[in-house]
Amino acid sequence: MTPPPGADSTRDRIVAAATAEFARHGIAGARIERIAKAARTSKERLYAYFRGKEELYATVAAAELTAVAEATRLDPTDLPAYAGRLHDYFSAHPDRLRLMSWGRLELSPDPAPDATGTTGSANAADSADDPVRATVRHKTEQLRLAQQAGHLDPSWDPLDVLVLLNQLATAWAGQSEFLPADEEQRAAFLADRRAAVVRAVQRLFPAATS
Repeated sequence: MTPPPGADSTRDRIVAAATAEFARHGIAGARIERIAKAARTSKERLYAYFRGKEELYATVAAAELTAVAEATRLDPTDLPAYAGRLHDYFSAHPDRLRLMSWGRLELSPDPAPDATGTTGSANAADSADDPVRATVRHKTEQLRLAQQAGHLDPSWDPLDVLVLLNQLATAWAGQSEFLPADEEQRAAFLADRRAAVVRAVQRLFPAATS
């Protein structure tokens, strides 16, 4: 029986090594041999925990989504401040944004749900457990409840709010070619970019007033 996360240092090392490998090379470019070597274990031991790269990537993505949620704390009544926190997180960790982007680029999306809410395929159960889809469902529900409570303009589709917010907040993550070489100038540059992100989100989705 596979130990739960955190209960086995070998598993933890595999996940940490896979996080770096996927961020650098994507899913298709990642190599199990490199992950096992970086984790100081064998391929056979790795496969005792994970059936393959996609399952390993799903574990890594779920862990990153949890880390983002804890670091940024979505508050539907103050989306500009939330956007600022997202900007800070991904500006400090551009590799994490690449990590999540690889999944969108490389993994085949499941068929869209039909009118009954099912995909009509064997992938339906897997889709329900997908960490990215689960996070999107949770956050859009938070936004929908905020709209119902009068804290957010109800004319927006909550999914549009979430996608536009994420795009604005992460717009400067990984744009290293624009960063000044001087550390002090770099800090001032990022502060200005953060202010622009917050200002843009405030215009689209103003924070609720008490």
